[in-house]
Order: sequence, then C-alpha cells, then structure tokens
Amino acid sequence: MSLEGADPRAIPPRPSQGLETAAPVVEVIELSKSYGPVRALDRVTFDVREGQIVGFLGPNGAGKSTTLRILAGFLPGDSGIVRVAGHDVREDSLAVRSEIGYLPEGVPLYPDMRVIEYLRYRARLKGIPRSKRKRQIDASLEAADVTDVRRRIIGTLSRGYRQRIGLADALLSEPKVLILDEPTVGLDPEQVRHFREVLRAVGQERTVFLSTHILQEVEIVCSHVVIIHRGRIAARGSRDELRSVVGSRAKITVEIAGSRSAIERELQRIDGVTRVEVGPSSDDGGGSEGYKPYFVYAAADTDPREEMFRLVAASGWRLRRLEREALPLEDVFLDIVGGEN
Repeated sequence: MSLEGADPRAIPPRPSQGLETAAPVVEVIELSKSYGPVRALDRVTFDVREGQIVGFLGPNGAGKSTTLRILAGFLPGDSGIVRVAGHDVREDSLAVRSEIGYLPEGVPLYPDMRVIEYLRYRARLKGIPRSKRKRQIDASLEAADVTDVRRRIIGTLSRGYRQRIGLADALLSEPKVLILDEPTVGLDPEQVRHFREVLRAVGQERTVFLSTHILQEVEIVCSHVVIIHRGRIAARGSRDELRSVVGSRAKITVEIAGSRSAIERELQRIDGVTRVEVGPSSDDGGGSEGYKPYFVYAAADTDPREEMFRLVAASGWRLRRLEREALPLEDVFLDIVGGEN
C-alpha cells in the first residue's frame, strides 16, 4: 500500500502482490480538475490492473464522482493523463467509451419502456451489430440477474431491479472495464445484498472500478482499494495490505471518571495518539464527572497504555477499564481521512 501527500499518519509503502503485475487497464497520472476556485482533484495518480475489482473509497465530496466522469469521457480534466485500455480519454474519447460500461449514480432509465425494449434501444445507440444484439442482450440480462423481468415496464419495478437494469445496460457492449458510481445508494439491505452478489459474479470476468463511501461494500466486494480525500489520493493498495496496516494500529478503550474536557485534552497530548473519541456516560457513576468511555486511537507500533495509566494516577481521576484491540478497517479509513464523515 502506498500513501500520497504529507500527512504524518501516512501508511508506509508495502510491496505489491498478485494482480499488481498485470497490465494496467486504467491509468490516471497527475489528474487535476477545478470548478472555479474549488480544487476538486489535485494531481491524482493511480492505476487499475486487469482482473481487479477496485473500490474507490472516500467521504462525500472527496472527488470520486468527478474522477469517474473524467474516466468515462463525460467531463474533461484540466491537466494530467487518463488512459483506458491504452486509449487517451482526451484524444480518443470514442475509443475509450467503447471499452467501458458506466453506471452513474442515479441510473437514467425510461420508465415507460419495457426492459427488453430499453436494452434493444440502448444496443442500437451503442452501435452493437444486429447479428450480435440478441446474444449480448440475453447475456447482460442474465449477468445482471434481471431475466425474469425482461417484459416488465421499468417504471413498475423496484429500485433494486432498476439498478440492475442499469448494470445490464452497462454490460451490453461487453466492456473491458466496468465503472460504477455509488451503485447501492438508496437500496434497502436485501437489495444491497443481492446487488453485491451480482457484482461479485460480474467481477470474475472483467475489471471493475467501484466508487463508494461505504467501507463494508469494499470489504465484501473489492480486492483492491484507492482512498481519496479532499481531491488527493490518501492511500492505495490491496485489501490485504490495508488489513496488514490494521494489525499494526490500535484502538484503546479506557473508562475514566473525571472532567471530560480535561481527560480528552490530556489523552490527545500523549505521544502516539492520533485521535480521541468520547462515548456516552455509563449508567453508574452519574454526573458530569462520572465514568465515560474514551476511544483512543494509536499510531502503528505504539502502545500508550502505560502513559495513560500514569496520567490517570497523577491527575487523581478514577480508572476502571483499559483495553487494547486491533483497529477495525473502518477506523483505519477514518484515521486516514481525518475522522470526517
């Protein structure tokens, strides 16, 4: 895994494994984009290798959708190089579009058309030869698991089905690269589970670049991760590399009775502590100075528990719990992006 930028919490680079040796299907080099005075992307660099399912992870407003629109040829970058399957997005946009299937956030469908009519219409727009249309439409319906509603009117279908019809549309031209922008937003838990199962099956046959802010989605579906924050790449690497970083960081839960503001301030000053969060007060103890759990996040290869114990003793506070655990993947992500939602 590698980190970009000068953040002191940066994860150190680690050796690449597995599909890292495959040819890059998507290459983004020093990509920048601004909207007036707002810098949406700042020298973004990453690649996606053949056969990978890559999760493009970041908070809302981090630059995910802008990056995907540039990749799909819908939006020009201000500077930098973007290639898909060897074609430059700026110089050969039509060739790029022939190599990708794009599912934007909020799938644009025609609600008055039947599913099969819509896909036939889309196949013609995409220039799929008449001799291949039926086979490719049938294949996309099966891959997206919507064969059972092929003659239904789109407007009568649930949101989950409409998302999968959008996926079938993206698969029509048998693209090398599938680009998905927040594909499970607005779906209920059962629809999300079904869509992820479909996506895992689709990902066995092609390269997938999935934009999301849902870490669980990345854990379940993706083999590799690119994390973007404030328009810059914060981390990138395989999911296993990210997990190895999880093992070297720690979350310490400590329950202390005393002044909350003082405890939080002094815990944050301890060497190796990167973040402190305060949980709700315990039922017993009561009052503003009753027992509260403090979640203390420590940097890699540090263990501040002794210093925390000495601090509590010296300050006259009361301690009843001091426990260390491996940092969950979600907390590593929050630590990288500065604890923002």
